[in-house]
Amino acid sequence: MKRRFTIALSAVAAVAVLFGVAQAQQKTIAIGTGGTGGVYYPLGGGLANVLSKSIPGLQATAEVTGGSVDNLKLIGAGRSELAFSMVDAALDAEKGQDKFKGNPVPVRTLMVLYPNQMHVVTIEGTGINTMADLKGKRVSTGSGGSATEVMAFRVIDAAGLDKDKDMKRERLGVAESVNALKDRKIDAFFWVGGLPTAAVTDLGATPGVKIKLVDHAETAAKMNAKYGNLYAGSTIKAGTYPGQTTDNKNTVVWNILVAHQNMPDQMAYDIVKTIIDKKADLVAVHGEAKNFSVENQVTAYSPIPWHPGAVKYFKEKGAKM
Repeated sequence: MKRRFTIALSAVAAVAVLFGVAQAQQKTIAIGTGGTGGVYYPLGGGLANVLSKSIPGLQATAEVTGGSVDNLKLIGAGRSELAFSMVDAALDAEKGQDKFKGNPVPVRTLMVLYPNQMHVVTIEGTGINTMADLKGKRVSTGSGGSATEVMAFRVIDAAGLDKDKDMKRERLGVAESVNALKDRKIDAFFWVGGLPTAAVTDLGATPGVKIKLVDHAETAAKMNAKYGNLYAGSTIKAGTYPGQTTDNKNTVVWNILVAHQNMPDQMAYDIVKTIIDKKADLVAVHGEAKNFSVENQVTAYSPIPWHPGAVKYFKEKGAKM
């Protein structure tokens, strides 16, 4: 009996040791996304699921954040390993300017993802038909930790308006902006995201509400003259949102997946390989994942230095990086 008990204890101890080794080998990473009403969050959740299932020893979780600016600060602080970001916010972070003044973030591009569409959203009855009509109105320019706010300020300036003097500004995320517009607490809001954005779809589908998207494509040239070749004119086609009866001439900026420069090369390689290999699973989460391609790494644009692990993978796939 004593011998059996000793053997049993030894077996338990061996299992505990093996479990401890497995735990030590398990790597947990956080993915900075955005608010629950946007596109970053569902895509981040899908990405976390795919990475956790596909890369041995890796457990990924998607975190709700204020958006690109918050995400980049989390990368810099070592509190997130991966993050979604717009290229304009990432460039500010890498250079240590604007919202990152004096605190540059050594961020690296893992992958160019999809184009982010700037929405300037209002509804019938507010008297807003053009950018000039925003003067004197109550306008949300995005949450404080978001790249929506960064780009909104640039669009407003390029349209010849003063963000502080010409409107009463609120700092709301897209879901909160939609609710505030429904309740007539604001007259319009800015949102930059993929198509379609769930919260904007919800607004368009609201009974008694007629959605309107304000044209502003002409601001792209002025923004590029000031900030570099980061923006382009684009179109949100009629019917993208319920009740949207006309094309919206807007502006666009690319999204990228970023990491700290210290991410191990093999981890970066495995992450981008998994994204390409499991693209169909991500498209099932949100249609913007159809843009996740090897080709876009060459034809699209990121001003942020590439992570060598990502470059290794894309070169193996034939991309001339």
